[in-house]
Amino acid sequence: MEPASLRDGLQSLLQRTPDPAFALTARGEIRVWNAAVAALTGFPAADALHQSFATLLDPHGPLGRSVDARYCERAVHDGGAASFDMAVRARNGQRIWLNVSVLVLDATRASPALVVHLAHDISASRRRREIYERLMQAARDIVQLANEEPHLVPVSPLTEQEQRILHAFAEGLAPAQVAHSLGISVQTLRNHLHHVNQKLGTRNRLEAVTHALRRRLI
Repeated sequence: MEPASLRDGLQSLLQRTPDPAFALTARGEIRVWNAAVAALTGFPAADALHQSFATLLDPHGPLGRSVDARYCERAVHDGGAASFDMAVRARNGQRIWLNVSVLVLDATRASPALVVHLAHDISASRRRREIYERLMQAARDIVQLANEEPHLVPVSPLTEQEQRILHAFAEGLAPAQVAHSLGISVQTLRNHLHHVNQKLGTRNRLEAVTHALRRRLI
């Protein structure tokens, strides 16, 4: 197959694949934008083609590095790039994580080189990983706080109602649920929290729960 026919055939295949796929020039201009990536990002082909990929989607790699024209130039120079994760901004502002495999179609007399991206939406797995990492950090913080316990400054004792409130928040209940379970109004709950924060020297209910756990007040 001639190079031009091969290129046309591959571009046609990208348009038909059910997975998100797009191709950029060495300058980062969008030249191929299939229906799957349009549906995922909210940008139809009419709004995406011939636009700057970096401007349209604000893409970043896993270390926060921008995926811009310099990246495309390097990919063309190197003949491709290793598979990597990329965060893009959808039309509605939501951040979407993609794992992309990259290959390069060499330039011809009629067409520029194209950096082809075959993508897979990994947003759900990234969110699970981020939640896990936050939980692990919270566990490390609790251990560290426990080690600091002998150095804690004494505080005013909490009332039974205040302890019940912090217990409920520690179990993950929302303010409205806590108020309902205790038979008090949301405003009364706010008043109790205000007094708790004053006693513990905290600024919000998360800090109050954390400090109360550290001091074994609940």
